Amino acid sequence: MNPTPPDSVKTSHPTQDGAGVKIRRIHDFRGGLDPFLMLDELKASAREDYIGGFPSHPHRGFETLTYLVHGGLIHEDSMGNQGRVEAGEAQWMSAGRGVIHSEMPLLDADGLHGFQLWVNLPAARKMDPPRYRDVRADAMRHLPEDDDSLRFKAIAGSWQTSAGDTEGALPQIGEGAAMADLTLPAGYRLSLAVQLEDRVLAYVFDGELTGLGTGQLGVWHGHTQVHLIAQQDARVLLFKGRPLGEPIAHYGPFVMNTSDEIEQAISDYQSGQLAAEPASMD
Repeated sequence: MNPTPPDSVKTSHPTQDGAGVKIRRIHDFRGGLDPFLMLDELKASAREDYIGGFPSHPHRGFETLTYLVHGGLIHEDSMGNQGRVEAGEAQWMSAGRGVIHSEMPLLDADGLHGFQLWVNLPAARKMDPPRYRDVRADAMRHLPEDDDSLRFKAIAGSWQTSAGDTEGALPQIGEGAAMADLTLPAGYRLSLAVQLEDRVLAYVFDGELTGLGTGQLGVWHGHTQVHLIAQQDARVLLFKGRPLGEPIAHYGPFVMNTSDEIEQAISDYQSGQLAAEPASMD
């Protein structure tokens, strides 16, 4: 089995967000990652590089999935939710028509390493009521059960792999999109079976795959199989989803379809009308 070369490769770049949190970011609000918008890697060992966290700020029009490898975060929002996630756990939030929230590091954490994914919502769902859920480590499924050399953790959506099939603790993110945490030992070969319409992303945050080094994101589109080979021990986040194919209008924490909708979001936030009542969870 030969590796499937990525159709394109993006490299994360250092920046900061919130109250000075050091991150590495990959983003594309022109549709090149559709249905995904942005991936932030939060990785800091020096306290001053992460302790300011992400104080209260608004969102509208998309979903976030925050996944922690090390450390912890406390979430509070305008829906009245309060949550805490630590290593191996995740927080999912669908901002819908509007939510104001904060994400603050645990004071007793020795460093922070995690990720936040932005997933776009279709026009028909951008003004839905907001929702939130914590996802505990013991709710996530692993493949395969009898092979200690490979670790495939399904966080969201369904996956079909050469090591077996599984589904994440979250049925989906966005419109049927999926996310997984993959650990591959050097020389291991893993195949993903996907739909021709799907866009597949692989972000290497430690080690190396064929064609992808640490801090790089591989992008595939128009394939029915993607073959990954570890050149050295590797940690990888995997994503897949069908592109929405809709216009993207973006300004700061708002992602809509038109500039008029962005102006409305800004106006609603400034007037105190952005945050909405929560929807009940199924």
